[in-house]
Amino acid sequence: MSQKKFGRHSCYSTAPSKPSLQHVAQLRKLTEVSISKAREALSQTNNDIQQALEWVKNDLAASGIKKAANVQSRETREGLAAGGKTALGGGGIRAAMVELNCETDFVGRNTLFGQLAADIAHTAAFITEPTDSSTIIRSCSLDILNDAPLLSQNNPSSHSSSTVSSSIRDLIAKVGEKVSLKRAVTVVQNPFLGQSPNLGLRLASYLHGSVGSAPQGRIGSLAVLALQSPELARRLESETFVKDLERLERALARQITGFDTCSIKSSDGDETALYNQPFMMLGGECVNEPVRLAIENWSKRQGLVQDGEGGIEVLEFAKWSVGDVVG
Repeated sequence: MSQKKFGRHSCYSTAPSKPSLQHVAQLRKLTEVSISKAREALSQTNNDIQQALEWVKNDLAASGIKKAANVQSRETREGLAAGGKTALGGGGIRAAMVELNCETDFVGRNTLFGQLAADIAHTAAFITEPTDSSTIIRSCSLDILNDAPLLSQNNPSSHSSSTVSSSIRDLIAKVGEKVSLKRAVTVVQNPFLGQSPNLGLRLASYLHGSVGSAPQGRIGSLAVLALQSPELARRLESETFVKDLERLERALARQITGFDTCSIKSSDGDETALYNQPFMMLGGECVNEPVRLAIENWSKRQGLVQDGEGGIEVLEFAKWSVGDVVG
């Protein structure tokens, strides 16, 4: 009877262990991919979380590029306008407003979509440098913004290897719809014009139709206000004054957003001019007063006007509705 002999280097195949629910949950928390995709990533990397993260990153990049190409011809008329602010040295302010579009309202209300819109706005505000331009609200180059590293609004200190454009591609891979960045504007100014303590700039913003409590919506406005008064520095030290000022700023931004506002001033009574509109959004005794008169009276009550000098003026504003035709 013959005896079978086996070589010394016999090969054995061992199936990878089934990913645990704990590993799947951990990977989904880190990447927000689907359960099936998390399981696949862990199976392909023998349940190594770090390798699975790299697998997901490469898979999203590949599938995002493929899906972006497949949906390129589709129209994107839904989406969100989102705002972002960050501190500027010396107490100044950086701010931005962007419009991120998608195909359906369903995706437009997705939390991943909303967070990306907010992060892109935060990135635009952060990367913009001050200039000597006479225009305060300025368009932000989409080419520059798309190539910029995406900065997290909720975690500004975190470092991401993803750019704005690659993050958009990743989102396309996750939601299966075309997503496109349509436009962006930024405001970067020091708090006091000409370093004079009697002059200051403030920002008013409002976004209507927000998702949750995030600073985003279907219609948005961003306005720059100038404050002038010998008492300005002292008044800004008052918590009560600052709260009243913030209420006025929000009311002005809501007025711009809620009305058919096309300009700031007009001498012919045109109510598409902000200053000619009844100040409905501030309420109280101002409801029947035009915005111009209401902010003049507010400035007097707050002690900004001294010997007939001082007050508040709206310098510029931007107002968007998602889906606007942009020339």
